[in-house]
This record gives sequence, structure tokens and C-alpha cells, in this order.
Amino acid sequence: MQIVIFCHPSFPGSQSMPRYARWLASGMQERGHEVDSWQPKPFFYTLPVPEALKKWLGYIDQYILFPIQVRQRIKGLPKQTLFVFADQALGPWVPLVADRPHVIHCHDFLAQRSALGEIPENQTGWTGKLYQAYIRKGYRKGRNFISVSIKTQGDLHQFLKASPAFSEVIYNGVNPNYTPGQAAESRSVLSARFGIDLSSGYLVHIGGNQWYKNRKGVLEIYDAWRKAYLQSIPLLMIGEEPTAELSELARTSAFQNDIHFLTGVDDQHVVHAYRGAQVFLFPSLAEGFGWPIAEAMACGCRVMTTSEAPMTEVAGTAATLLRRRPLDELDSQLWADEGAVRIQQILNETAEKRREWIDEGLANIKRFTIENATDQLEDAYQKILGTYRFAGQTHTLV
Repeated sequence: MQIVIFCHPSFPGSQSMPRYARWLASGMQERGHEVDSWQPKPFFYTLPVPEALKKWLGYIDQYILFPIQVRQRIKGLPKQTLFVFADQALGPWVPLVADRPHVIHCHDFLAQRSALGEIPENQTGWTGKLYQAYIRKGYRKGRNFISVSIKTQGDLHQFLKASPAFSEVIYNGVNPNYTPGQAAESRSVLSARFGIDLSSGYLVHIGGNQWYKNRKGVLEIYDAWRKAYLQSIPLLMIGEEPTAELSELARTSAFQNDIHFLTGVDDQHVVHAYRGAQVFLFPSLAEGFGWPIAEAMACGCRVMTTSEAPMTEVAGTAATLLRRRPLDELDSQLWADEGAVRIQQILNETAEKRREWIDEGLANIKRFTIENATDQLEDAYQKILGTYRFAGQTHTLV
């Protein structure tokens, strides 16, 4: 196959989607396919203007200059070229190739749902609503879609005006570096790296400051657990620098000395963080897939997550579940207390019972290998390309 992958521009600073696009490209190249990656280059974005204007200049690069370049470039490509959109948020570019073989990868529709007022925890301003409508108008021109979860696929079908010609769920693959190890060794490595005594274990959360990651909820559960059970196991919050609200919550906690925000943590130390933790806390409000759940299980870590899709879809029956954090403040305190009970139940498990949970998790994540994901994507690409006709003939791959 000849494949062109549309990617997010690098200049706004996005990390996860460019990484995903690179993985797609390398996976297809390893299987012998010819792959080219297209993304907008910064031009107006580089102009010396106030930071508040940078985003708008970036939009000119993405939605005015780049489409002009694409229209010129596609003229020289064979009709059998498959155009792959690494993310449905690239929807505004879909009409450029809507009449040619294409497929759109869908990760989550949280921004879309927020713009329509469906998620009260994440209010969207009027410009954001217009932007999401612009994205939606674009991807609705598409015919073929691949979603990372059944939950994401369901959201996609709600947003489309008609049934797509092709729609499949292909789960993400977990990096093979995420494997079990010795908890004591990992705790020693992390203690030396961060200057914290973690020899007796710790609780851990891994994630950014996005509203749906619910870092506030993690702190609430930790506070409730410490108050109820009088144990002094520290909490590691691995990810971005905390927001002002999170910093204030930690500062005013009676257990502030045991709450550690760790930033700039490399992948290998993240692996150690999973391996050495007694519990991985992941009470997300929403996800597209829920990658950290699979990563934690791959490292032999006990997981506590939210009892809603797609968290349950990824975790299967191998995680302890907690209901979604409610908006009501009184009920949210009860929710934190429930979370504290779940933590203590995990900590009180016998060695045999804990081993059973971990083994179930390791069996569960066999569904999420990079090799399987890449094989399924290659097969899906071939199926999609095979539905198009070229020069009066149905295109068939051999």
C-alpha cells in the first residue's frame, strides 16, 4: 500500500497524537508499505506576536495554508493511495480527500461532547463550540473509521449523520517495555531518583491536568483514606506540574508532606512507578481508551478505576471499581470515603489474593499488544482500500 498519514502539527506542543502518528507510520513501514506523513509547518505561527495571538496564527497555518499545499500534493499521487487521519480532530482536512480512499482514527469525543453541553465538568466557551462544530463538519464527510474502544465508536456513531461505510474497533497496543518486575527494586530506584523514602510502598496516579483525569478526586480519596485508616503510605502524582487548585489542595491537606508531585518522569521510571505501587489510582471521569490501566496491569500493579466505559472495557474484571465522582459536593465526600474503603480492601488482601488479581490483569492485557494492534490496522486498511474502484476495476490486494 501507499499510505499518507495526516498528523497534528508539532508547533502547538501536542505530544500524544504526534507520537501515535509516528507509531502508525513505523508500523506500516515495517510491514513493507510506503508511508509519507503530512503535517502543517509553522509560518504565520513564527511571527513575533503576543502569545495570545499564537493560536490564531497557527490556525491560519493549519486551515488556510496547509489545505492549499495538500491540494497540490495529491495531484501527483496514485489513485490507490490511502489517506489516513491520525485523529478525528483533524476533521477539517477530511473534505480534501473525501472522494479518495481514506480512514479516520477516532480516540475520544470528549471535546465534542463538552461543546454540546453534555459534560458539566468541562464547560466550553463560544469559540470552542464553533471550533468543535468545524471539526465535526469535517469528519462527517468521511466514510471509514477506526475507533480505539467500543465507547468511542458509540460516540462516533451518535455524531455521524449516517451510518459509515466502514467502522471497526481496534484497541491500542501497550509498549512492550511495560512488564512486571520486583517491587522492592523499583521502590529503591525511585527512592534514589526522587529523594523520597518509598521502601514501604506507595499509592500512585499517572496523568495530566486534563479535567477528565480527575487529579482532584485522587487527592480527595487519599485524604479520606489517610483520615480513616491512619496509615502513612505516600502518594505519588506523576505528570504535569499541578494547577494552582491542586497545589492548594495538597498544601492544605493534613498529609501534605506525603503528597509528591513528580514531573518530567521518563518512561522507564514510569514503569518502576507501576511496579512498585501497592495501588494505581485511576478514578477518571472519562477516557477514549484508558491506556494507563493497561500499562499498570502489564507491570503487575493492582488497579482501582472508575466503573464506567471505557475504563471497564479496558480493565475487564481485573480491577477494583469505584463509581464516577459526582458533581454534588456532599456526595463527592461520600464518594471519596468509598474510595478510601476500596484502597484499604486492596491493602488488606492476602498475598495469594493479590497474586490472583495481578495474574488476571496480566491475562487481560494480552488483548492490547502492539503487534496485534498493527496487524489489525493493516488488515483494516486493506479492507478499506479494497472497497474502492480504480479504472473500472475493484481494487484487490494480494
